[in-house]
Amino acid sequence: MSAVKNRGLGRGLSALLADTPTAEVMRQASQIPISRIKPNKYQPRTHFSHDELDSLTESIRKEGVLMPILLRPQGDGYELIAGERRWRASQAAGLQEIPAVVRDVDDLQALELAIIENEQRDDLTSIESARAYRRMMDEFGCTQQQVAEKIGVSRVQVSNLIRLLQLSPLIKEMIGKRELNMGQARPLVGLPSHIGERLARLCLAQGLSARQMEREAKKAAKDPIGKVKPGPDADVVALQDELTRKLGLPVEVICKKSGSGELRISYTRPAELDGVLRRLRS
Repeated sequence: MSAVKNRGLGRGLSALLADTPTAEVMRQASQIPISRIKPNKYQPRTHFSHDELDSLTESIRKEGVLMPILLRPQGDGYELIAGERRWRASQAAGLQEIPAVVRDVDDLQALELAIIENEQRDDLTSIESARAYRRMMDEFGCTQQQVAEKIGVSRVQVSNLIRLLQLSPLIKEMIGKRELNMGQARPLVGLPSHIGERLARLCLAQGLSARQMEREAKKAAKDPIGKVKPGPDADVVALQDELTRKLGLPVEVICKKSGSGELRISYTRPAELDGVLRRLRS
């Protein structure tokens, strides 16, 4: 991503979140000892791909850190604001120092910048974004409209994401694993947990679209007993779970009456496919 949408930031901060450093950013950067840097306590991202970190580590070993990270002063050291993957990969590469730009920002700005950095790279799941938005509201008193303006999204999107936090832990975990997207999960908000979870499993097993999930949710809401079309066989579910754990990506086993079937592995970016191929080839 060579250009960054402003999203309510000043030009200087926007430049610090881009993928390619400007001459001005490089003039502001200095070498900071990695040992003096602490992770961002407002980091909204909870999972970092091992394959992506390994790839970045190898790149840093060959070419160094091309884009400075963003820090703020804290005590006798610094706290990371943006660039955690570069910071982690630099440690793995054995670097002692890393180029960084230091800015004196408050806690709300630190959270805001961490969200924007991750969202512009599509690193956050819908649940991670929702929790970060809720944190802006609970800890800093922001309204949904203020969150939308600061992050650079619509108020409706903020509202829809935050509503996902009403879902059961199981459904939120499925969203966190990217097995369900926001469009598929949103119709489940407001349904009893057991019905929502059965519909979520049905969506995963049959690959239902967001529109299909809306129809299923409406039917389930009208049914006081909560009858839903039966999901896959328990053995098939167990096999899907085992393959998902081993490959690190959602796996769907589709069994047909004839005895034939399909094995589907879903990925969201090329790096995830590369990781699966490495596991299979080894």
